[in-house]
Amino acid sequence: MPDEPLDADAAVAPADPSPTGGRERLLRKPVLAWAAWDWGSSAFNAVVTTFVFTVWLTSKTFVEPGQDLDHTMGVHSEWLGTAMTISGLAVALLAPALGALADASGRRKPWLGWNTLVTVLAMAGMVFVRPTQGHLAGAVVLGVTLLAIGTVFYELASVAYNALLLKITTPGNLGRVSGLGWGSGYVGGIVLLLILFVGFINPTVGWFGVTSAGGWDIRASIAVATVWMAIFAIPVLVAVKETPESDPHRISPLGAYAKLGRDIARLWRTRRSMLGYLVASAVYRDGLTGVFTFGAVLAAGTFGFSSSQVIVFAIAANLVAGVFTISAGWLDDRFGPRRVIIVSLVVLVLSATAVFVLHAKGQTVFWVAALVLAACVGPAQSASRGLLARMSDEGREAESFGLYATTGRVATFLAPAAWTLAIRWGGDHQYWGILGIVAVLVVGLVLFLLVRFPAGRRVDGRDDVLATPEPERV
Repeated sequence: MPDEPLDADAAVAPADPSPTGGRERLLRKPVLAWAAWDWGSSAFNAVVTTFVFTVWLTSKTFVEPGQDLDHTMGVHSEWLGTAMTISGLAVALLAPALGALADASGRRKPWLGWNTLVTVLAMAGMVFVRPTQGHLAGAVVLGVTLLAIGTVFYELASVAYNALLLKITTPGNLGRVSGLGWGSGYVGGIVLLLILFVGFINPTVGWFGVTSAGGWDIRASIAVATVWMAIFAIPVLVAVKETPESDPHRISPLGAYAKLGRDIARLWRTRRSMLGYLVASAVYRDGLTGVFTFGAVLAAGTFGFSSSQVIVFAIAANLVAGVFTISAGWLDDRFGPRRVIIVSLVVLVLSATAVFVLHAKGQTVFWVAALVLAACVGPAQSASRGLLARMSDEGREAESFGLYATTGRVATFLAPAAWTLAIRWGGDHQYWGILGIVAVLVVGLVLFLLVRFPAGRRVDGRDDVLATPEPERV
């Protein structure tokens, strides 16, 4: 199809034609303050949603004496799934419109601050969830409700947080800064989990005399995680500067949805690669999530890992992911996020396939392949965020990341569904689920390869710099 020029509303500032693209010192105060939020928010991801709180809520701790253990735990897992589904729908509906409102005001920090505050308050509420006989079902309902609320506001905070990326660095450093933040999240999660494991979860009597009575080992862990996230959320709100527009109320919430519809139509006419990328990344990002979500399940179910081995695996996987994510930021800036994503996805597909083919060889094969997978997941996630930042128009960053969050939420059913169908196809053998995750990654990779990115936006690294960005091809 013939080239169509970008409309005036979508025009971007000319790219810096210098060899470094305006590169500046990486570890500056605003960058470190911004990355601190990723470090702190690991408290919600690692402790609340992955390894501690949700596992506790769906455990036998919340089964009344005399009830069928497996059935009750299954019901509680369904409640958890329902709560997370509702939260996902809420994020899908709210994220793009709230992103547009933030862009209209030019103030993303207030959105980040208020949404982070609600997330922290939801986490604080989880401390009061306790396993009291006669009220265990009610405690689970309270827990999953707080989890759903926290998830919604955490995701909305992430939209504003990601939108600040271009405000704290230049295009020449964008990949490294994104990698630093994402890697900080992995490493922060490891540090916090180790503190909680040594201090409260593992010992019979933990710090301050905390025991498992009344669930205090878990509740104390949640309390520490709450303080952790609150403290590390402060630096970005203090150190990062932004200039608000003169009229911050020129768009209403209802008008934000109308504007969203117009913007999507505009993107279809003039920025079709952006829409293509949003769809492709939604698919493969769900596959990336599936790698970590089902990795521990495979370790225990197929490869016979004990509970302590699973924890060791989780720490090792997050450490590898963090180190490689930070390191891959240099490759992102030099060779571009598109190449980093492609290489990462290809290696992920090959490594996951190796786990499937060689599953009978035992734990050594799993350890090697799983750590290779962990080394690629983080770089792919970080490069995806950086690529969207490069594609976003100035002043529309929060809107773009709102759409990013929405498309990601819409696709969250893909990896779990593919995992389940593959297991059924394989005669209910768990290791067949690996092929389901592989299928999602392959589809996402193919869709990504079909996207034709315009030149001049550093999608392909330092060499992809034009004085005037190339018009979009549709």
